[in-house]
Amino acid sequence: MTAHADREEPVPGRGELVPGELVPGELLDGLVQTSFTVMAVLTRVGAAHDLSLTQLRVLAILRDHRPKIAELAAYLGLERSSVSGLVDRSVRRGLVLREASGEDARAVRLSLTDQGQRLAVEVAAEVAELIRPTTDKLGRAEQRRLSALLNGLLG
Repeated sequence: MTAHADREEPVPGRGELVPGELVPGELLDGLVQTSFTVMAVLTRVGAAHDLSLTQLRVLAILRDHRPKIAELAAYLGLERSSVSGLVDRSVRRGLVLREASGEDARAVRLSLTDQGQRLAVEVAAEVAELIRPTTDKLGRAEQRRLSALLNGLLG
């Protein structure tokens, strides 16, 4: 018997990186399951307000930024023409405002109208309330740690 005979061998999907595996299976499973949970909540809230997932993303982006259409397209990972149609529908709905850019007379910046701002706040509150049963499974310190880890992952 060798000195390492009592050590457990890595089992695929149990947190150990297996040769050829890009992300440990347990981590991947957790990320995917979390994503499914969040997407289900976002889909539910969006449907309740007659908003697609992309429209929800636009609300969230415009809540904190005043991008040009090209910048919004880059944030969304979509073609500019697709975003133009999305913005047109949002403008007609009274959620988004096009404003002349101060730095370029030809450019237009996008922002939320008061109605769009109220909807963004309402949607965020509804999402938070529906996610709460999941996040409440963690203590406050664990929630802060998870937030820091996720921000580090995405930042």
